[in-house]
Amino acid sequence: MSLASLRPIPLHAGNPGPFTGEGNWTYLIPGDAPVLIDAGVGQASHLDALAAAAPAGPGRVLVTHVHTDHATGAPAIASRWPAAEFWKWPWPEKDARFAVPWRPLRDGDRVATPADDLEVIHTPGHSPDHLAFWHAGSRTVFVGDLLVLGTTVFIPASSGGNLSDYLRSLERLLALEPVRAWPAHGPVIEDPAALIRQYLDHRRQREAQVLSALASGVSTADAITAAIYFRLTPALAPMARESVLAHLHKLEQDGRARRDGECWTVA
Repeated sequence: MSLASLRPIPLHAGNPGPFTGEGNWTYLIPGDAPVLIDAGVGQASHLDALAAAAPAGPGRVLVTHVHTDHATGAPAIASRWPAAEFWKWPWPEKDARFAVPWRPLRDGDRVATPADDLEVIHTPGHSPDHLAFWHAGSRTVFVGDLLVLGTTVFIPASSGGNLSDYLRSLERLLALEPVRAWPAHGPVIEDPAALIRQYLDHRRQREAQVLSALASGVSTADAITAAIYFRLTPALAPMARESVLAHLHKLEQDGRARRDGECWTVA
């Protein structure tokens, strides 16, 4: 299978915003029983674009993870195309928010598409249920929120995010030597390996900043956030604090930091 053999149709979800940037991309693999990767948010423009590309609708919808900008559109797709199937890694307490019958995907599963099989890769970190979909013949991967060109990925430490898992997911993807990545946000990534290495370097640098702040006596997540992100706009402060918490939790898991209530110190 050549690189040119996988030609997904990008379909915009129509949901720009402060947390989604220019909005989400979903990807349709056309043909008999088309496969849609991610469900969008149910915007009419997205559903109409999907209908134009696949009048009979998708046979399967593969959801990278259950965050609202990726899964909210599932009921609208099910209403318009009742035969569509919805597949994802289970996260029952979150999946139940969406009134569709979710079918489980597991690491290593192979999903048939009109182009070729996709391999399911469990890539937790941004969320515990996060998946990537790997096309081995072209070394192309649909990465959901694992990679975003031009920025870093948010790790929501207070709602299922785990930085240690995320770094392992990056290393796993890097070992595959992908040559193209289709992300849920931003443009296609033509050198995903280089971006992954940048991400790993960035996280090492951020970890060093958090450790330095702890060593200097800065002891709370809020204070560390203020020390590291001193030019941050107020609207983005909660996300920055979650990033700091993610690093603190990783340092605790590594035995390099400890906490007492809201206060943290170097272990």
